Amino acid sequence: MTSAKVPSEFVSFAHELAEASGKVIARYFRQPIDIITKEDLSPVTIADRETESAMRALIKARFPGHGIVGEEHGTEKRDAEFVWVLDPIDGTKSFISGRPLFGTLIALCQNGRPVLGVIDHPAIGERWIGAHGHPTQFQGKPVRVRACPDLSKASLFASSPEMFEPEDQPRYWRLREACKMSVYGSDCYHYGIIASGFGDVAIEANMGIYDYLSTVPVIEGAGGVVTDWQGNPLTMASDDKVLACGDARAHEKVLKLIA
Repeated sequence: MTSAKVPSEFVSFAHELAEASGKVIARYFRQPIDIITKEDLSPVTIADRETESAMRALIKARFPGHGIVGEEHGTEKRDAEFVWVLDPIDGTKSFISGRPLFGTLIALCQNGRPVLGVIDHPAIGERWIGAHGHPTQFQGKPVRVRACPDLSKASLFASSPEMFEPEDQPRYWRLREACKMSVYGSDCYHYGIIASGFGDVAIEANMGIYDYLSTVPVIEGAGGVVTDWQGNPLTMASDDKVLACGDARAHEKVLKLIA
């Protein structure tokens, strides 16, 4: 993983992307809009597509040599040194249900590895941003994960227990039984909660890179750990499984449980 400090220009631009996306989303949230079913049967709306289009336009204007990978509008220049990975509305089911915990996820990868990430929640006006060489910030102030070496005291997050395939269900439930409590339905919000020291473990599956790469710099910059289920660093080539922990000791225990 590159250890170079991310230029402040990129950090400022990431904030600009989040501001622009939030303005588009505000026009559609809790408004009557059509819901489109994609080929994988997941829902998408005009808000998802316009939000991503707005961010892509800004990236192309400011950094024409950078690549873009977006959930809604595909891939451009994936082999570039710098690639932006975008999820305009992470939690579309929440968005169309009027629930405010959906988020916009923005990652910047350098040579395939995430070096900058934004977790933005426009409906409630909350934002985390993390970047290599910069402390993770929430609402402009540094945050840190909390100590939790004992899983019996840990809060466990997952979007839904239904997201795990049958072969992965036993692994998830071993972890669930080891933890103090579980929380569902928070979409990407729980990654920010872990970075801020109010949660301990998040485990998810059936994810795309746009669902998780942005969370890596946010949690790592706050002192936590994010990997796949084998403990490998997450990159643009990673699979669909994610494990995030605030405490590295908890991370090691979880890896053993789900092995």
